[in-house]
Amino acid sequence: MRIEPIDSVDVGLWPATVAVWRDYISLTKPRVAALLLLTALVAMFMAADESPSLLRVGLTMLGGYLAAGGAGAINCYLDRDLDGQMERTSQRAIPAGRLKPTHALSLGLGLGVLSGLVLWFGTHPLAAILALLAFLHYVLVYTLWLKRRSSHNVTIGGLAGAVPPLVGWAAVSGTLTPVAFLLFAIVFFWTPPHFWALALMRRKEYARAGVPMLPVVRGEDVTRRQIVIYVVLTVLLSVLPMLTGTLGVFYGVAAALLGGSFLYLAVRLLNHAEAPMTRRFYFFTLLYLALLFLAMWVDYGAVK
Repeated sequence: MRIEPIDSVDVGLWPATVAVWRDYISLTKPRVAALLLLTALVAMFMAADESPSLLRVGLTMLGGYLAAGGAGAINCYLDRDLDGQMERTSQRAIPAGRLKPTHALSLGLGLGVLSGLVLWFGTHPLAAILALLAFLHYVLVYTLWLKRRSSHNVTIGGLAGAVPPLVGWAAVSGTLTPVAFLLFAIVFFWTPPHFWALALMRRKEYARAGVPMLPVVRGEDVTRRQIVIYVVLTVLLSVLPMLTGTLGVFYGVAAALLGGSFLYLAVRLLNHAEAPMTRRFYFFTLLYLALLFLAMWVDYGAVK
């Protein structure tokens, strides 16, 4: 009787296990969650009289990721038919057949419940309630209702993505102030230009899948004009923290430079419909929000 060496029996097991875990993690959309968590983190430091403890920061980041990841997993479950029709999403774990849809649903529900427990007992009940509301809004209002029925899916659905600063603020202070809602408003008005740029790049795919994104329903020219309007509103909101004295000169300069670049690229997009310009604008939207909130963090720390 021939005894197989251990190495030959176990070959491929570890890579396969890593691949499965990678697929489960991908359901939580970690890259999207990372940007949202940054806005929550900055809000935490702005809300605190002194720097919050590492434990509170860690629990807030964990709870926020679990909430965003749970909503993302349920979104993957509910949108599996659409994902399979679009080139951008066709290789996701569910449409590609690597994970069962029910596994994604179970993961999403479990992460949502765990998020509530972490935030409720680890930070503050208000933070848990806000995260739950964002979770339900993303799943029920955006994914189940608006995404397939209305070109306003991004504008109204974007409420969920703007909640993390409120969660971060509440996790530290247990209250919400006008400054917290200002951070919420900045993210809320930033969201449509970001997603409309993606919709412009993938307009044919959305049309083929029957998703009524603004470029599909109203056309590309209307979408570009709407992008400019929302960029103007975002930039105007972004300078208010300095004008109200909440933040200082460093932030004001950063907001002016970033806002000027944001508006310049939006106007360029309005007049130049080529795909490279759209991609350039799309990627700048990500950089804009990240750098704007980092500038808030640096400036507020210097002021304190």
